[in-house]
Amino acid sequence: MLATLLQVALGGALGASARYLTGVAAVRVMGPGFPWGTLAVNVAGSFLMGVIVVVLAHTGNRFAPFVMTGILGGFTTFSAFSLDALTLYERGQAGLAAAYVLASVLLSLMAIVAGLLVARALA
Repeated sequence: MLATLLQVALGGALGASARYLTGVAAVRVMGPGFPWGTLAVNVAGSFLMGVIVVVLAHTGNRFAPFVMTGILGGFTTFSAFSLDALTLYERGQAGLAAAYVLASVLLSLMAIVAGLLVARALA
């Protein structure tokens, strides 16, 4: 358990660092005003999650905690969201997958608004 936790922690540090650097680069290249860095890591992370799920299924899951939870989890949690939605869909639960996507987006937006309102009220 401790070895797995260390894998996740190390991968998370690498992924979070890559996310930060991607955001900095996106602002430098594209300029401010649109979250290009976030969009880039969400799309790239989802793509990589798809590739890595297949690769690990064929080679073994030995590095799954380091790569999937650690690196990709630190890089973007959107990749895990995408995998969950796709898994539901591939299981024949298209309605549930759609509900999950809709609920995730709407509830997350509502939660950030609520968090902003609470924090601003307390500040």
